[in-house]
Amino acid sequence: MEVFVGVLTIFVLAIFVGFEVITKVPPTLHTPLMSGSNAISGITLIGALISAGSQQTTLTTILGFCAVVFAAINVVGGFLVTNRMLQMFRKKD
Repeated sequence: MEVFVGVLTIFVLAIFVGFEVITKVPPTLHTPLMSGSNAISGITLIGALISAGSQQTTLTTILGFCAVVFAAINVVGGFLVTNRMLQMFRKKD
């Protein structure tokens, strides 16, 4: 139980820190940060796959699967948004 409370505390603190960092970013920096966040989401995806595949308990498998789904959505959506923003800077034929 102590490990769970420690991990939950770290998770909640990460949410607050992430929210504060993201809200302080000016709009002109969103495109470069999007590609950086895609790389971070790729790392998250690998960690989620490891967590889901280890099958320690049913809870870790379910949470790992949810993390895989959300990280994959984030990676794909990030690449689509980045591609759309980059198309805005191309010359029109």
